[in-house]
Amino acid sequence: MEPSLAHTRSVEITNEAGLHARPCHALVSAALAFESGLRVRHGSREVNGKSILELMTLGAAQGAVLELSADGPDAEDLLVRVVGLVESGFDEGA
Repeated sequence: MEPSLAHTRSVEITNEAGLHARPCHALVSAALAFESGLRVRHGSREVNGKSILELMTLGAAQGAVLELSADGPDAEDLLVRVVGLVESGFDEGA
């Protein structure tokens, strides 16, 4: 049996405006730098983390918890980058 390459993390959205167009773009830009795939879940919806349009459909506000799942050779590094981006508030804070 081969070991799974999937990794998961949960992260809370801290920026005041939530997951709107600019944070979605920042998240996708970061994710596209990695080979691994990224799935993002909020509530009952799960979307491709490398698609800005799909991410925007999540409607995740400040305080929402995103469940991230990455699968591939650099999955752990991808999650570290995305979690850091979300935890920084997408650098939108004052």
